[in-house]
Amino acid sequence: MNTKELNLLFQRDLSKLIEELNAYSDERNLWRIDQGINNSAGNLTLHLIGNVKQFFGLDLCGIAFERDRDSEFVPSKLLRADLLQELEDLKKLLEQALVPMDPKKLGDQSKHSFLGHSMTVGYFLIHLYGHFNYHLGQINYHRRLLDLK
Repeated sequence: MNTKELNLLFQRDLSKLIEELNAYSDERNLWRIDQGINNSAGNLTLHLIGNVKQFFGLDLCGIAFERDRDSEFVPSKLLRADLLQELEDLKKLLEQALVPMDPKKLGDQSKHSFLGHSMTVGYFLIHLYGHFNYHLGQINYHRRLLDLK
């Protein structure tokens, strides 16, 4: 794995997320919760945006960002267009963070230690990729289940 390939994977899946949000027949359904689903697609998208801005923008690029994680899970009046613009901006941010990164940095110790142990930068980036796709799958399920009503 190298950072350019990881960027390509994130770019591909950000495009998939954009497709998912565009596939909602009614924009209001982005914020719906029902049938035991605790988080709307809109809120999961806000969560992914916050995650990428914090761990890629702030940590890897030094771009100022103050995350309010709790607000990512509060119903919002944001429009689909607002979320889509944020995702387009994230594509640029990820490219800025990953493409020029020295591959040797992947073996460096990450400043984060989730899951009770320390990890390398490379391990942490794969962790973030898995986290992104976990929520992308939830959004796909949310759309197929709740957008039909």
